[in-house]
Amino acid sequence: MDPVPALEEPLKKVLGPATAKVMAEHLGLHTVGDLLHHYPRRYEERGQLTHLADLPMDEHVTVVAQVADARLHTFASAKAPRGKGQRLEVTITDGSGRLQLVFFGAGVHKPHKELLPGTRALFAGKVSVFNRRLQLAHPAYELLRGDGDDAEETVESWAGALIPIYPATAKLESWKIGKALQTVLPSAREAVDPLPESLREGRGLVPLPEALLKIHRPQTKADIEDARARLKWDEAFVLQVALARRRHADAQLPAVARRPGPDGLLAAFDDRLPFTLTGGQQKVSAEIFADLATEHPMHRLLQGEVGSGKTMVALRAMLAVVDAGGQAAMLAPTEVLAQQHHRSVTEMMGELAEGGMLGGAENATKVVLLTGSMGAAARRHALLDLATGEAGIVIGTHALIEDKVQFHDLGLVVVDEQHRFGVEQRDALRGKGKQPPHLLVMTATPIPRTVAMTVFGDLETSVLDQLPAGRSPIASHVVPAADKPHFLARAWERVREEVAGGHQAYVVCPRIGDEEDDPKKADRKKPASAEDEAEKRPPLAVLDVADQLAKGPLHGLRVEVLHGRMPPDDKDAVMRRFAAGETDVLVATTVIEVGVNVPNATAMVIMDADRFGVSQLHQLRGRVGRGSAPGLCLLVTEMPEASAARQRLNAVASTLDGFELSRIDLEQRREGDVLGQAQSGTRSSLRMLAVIDDEEIIAEARREATAVVAADPELERLPALRTALDALLDEEREQYLEKG
Repeated sequence: MDPVPALEEPLKKVLGPATAKVMAEHLGLHTVGDLLHHYPRRYEERGQLTHLADLPMDEHVTVVAQVADARLHTFASAKAPRGKGQRLEVTITDGSGRLQLVFFGAGVHKPHKELLPGTRALFAGKVSVFNRRLQLAHPAYELLRGDGDDAEETVESWAGALIPIYPATAKLESWKIGKALQTVLPSAREAVDPLPESLREGRGLVPLPEALLKIHRPQTKADIEDARARLKWDEAFVLQVALARRRHADAQLPAVARRPGPDGLLAAFDDRLPFTLTGGQQKVSAEIFADLATEHPMHRLLQGEVGSGKTMVALRAMLAVVDAGGQAAMLAPTEVLAQQHHRSVTEMMGELAEGGMLGGAENATKVVLLTGSMGAAARRHALLDLATGEAGIVIGTHALIEDKVQFHDLGLVVVDEQHRFGVEQRDALRGKGKQPPHLLVMTATPIPRTVAMTVFGDLETSVLDQLPAGRSPIASHVVPAADKPHFLARAWERVREEVAGGHQAYVVCPRIGDEEDDPKKADRKKPASAEDEAEKRPPLAVLDVADQLAKGPLHGLRVEVLHGRMPPDDKDAVMRRFAAGETDVLVATTVIEVGVNVPNATAMVIMDADRFGVSQLHQLRGRVGRGSAPGLCLLVTEMPEASAARQRLNAVASTLDGFELSRIDLEQRREGDVLGQAQSGTRSSLRMLAVIDDEEIIAEARREATAVVAADPELERLPALRTALDALLDEEREQYLEKG
């Protein structure tokens, strides 16, 4: 039997079962290679003090600091009524701030002997607040200087002056990970280098084994820079090769070219448009029509600001395909949105959507809706229209994907709000064509260029950044309800003023508020600080807020509610009444976030706005100002002025540029797993690369990867790169790319 390569050796063989179990369960590390790629988060210099001033609340941290003083207190307690209870309070300092450590009971004796003033050590624990002061309760610690074998051994194990601090857990402190790495580090010499030699030498990058040694045991800061530069390139390049191979494979697939006729359905539709398309819409449409005319499937991502007219562009693409004898399907994430799209498409098309009906135009087609909650008869009818080809356009939810749904000739799939769908769902719909259909993916969540290159790297990208004529600007303001309650009272006055002027308003809440809602679950977000009462209470709920408004500040107005747990017919009825102007104020959850279009709605009040992400707030805000009257968006929060949440809201209020906001959002959230953490739940494949900061590396890696794949699609001449690719694309990720 062949020996297992050193980097594939299971950790339990090398480190023992107990440590390996913790590493597997808490850090997702299973092999020697996994551990070698578990990079330090940062480095401390042995002679340097860290910043205690900026410790994050409720996170597990490791700090290097010096003991300033230590006091042992004796007290009476239920367990020790005679005053024999003991508490050790140790104050540590780093020059920038102080932090208190506390030890109780039997855990007092060892630190009482070891943590003497002047002692320097690594301390690890969870940051909490007691008496308005930050503290670590029962932290683990490792001495860094002093007498005794332990201290000497520690200094030895952190060779060099730079101490790596690893992403750690309560079960496994940073220095224990450091010691485990000491054990496996010799195996780094056997790491197979995935970068082609010419690329590595051309860019002056160190070989992979050297980079791994330098990242874990740097002697100088220059070592860290060398290692990071190299490891970032690995991640960017291997990922871009995966995407380039995807694009290459797609380009080999056959598809039916779909060219619209000169005086067919599309021409008739364009003739009846009451406005001219924006320059952006014309340019993007031209790109799409050029793709549809080729005999390989289109794979295009259409990004457009909220309200930039993406639906119009998608509809014209669908009509072009119907013109050419095919069918088009639009997949929407919610029933509310599917119904809304169906309504707006049939309205825009008029008699062109009445194929086979009395009064329908001669080149008309049928536009059918298919959702999970439709009655059996309507559903049967819709399925028949699809199978016979009578319906050229179908708009639906994931109900479109079920086995029963058969198409006569599916030519184009339009996916709205791509990020809401699991990979399998998109793939199942694409599998319904006789040959692979063309694919157009739309998103109103603007994506910075590098993220588009990374997350959607196998799609060509079109951007709509002009708003159609007649769209109005939206004024946004933060309403600090806790600091200035009169601002909130004024917000409700503004809503009344809009309604008095003949307009309508939305009020958005984070929670529904019926008995199935568990406030504890709803409030799982990390508190900004333990003292923030605003974070401790459950998020505001639609049912409660609607009731309070109807009886209080909005008394006398027609207030209705909308949320995801209502029966579909009720939801549709509420939306229809609101669209018809029969409701003044709609109190809703984020079901209205995407695609809901009521031009007469001019005001939106978002309650507990700090509980929503930046992109989500931008999406919600896009529901107002859709007509000729200006829009108003009020972001209500109880978070204090200095909090990160308030800064986020200020950013949203200060700009309407979705690309700028998505950048802010990403910088705050970091990127997660670009290969779809949502899909696989696995650890991030990007440990070193930051999608926002490393734009140049990603763009260059994409160019290099495209050239490598064009010359050698199967990577036969680059076996080490193939191996790295297999490691990156474990099964789930491979599927994600396959189907994306």
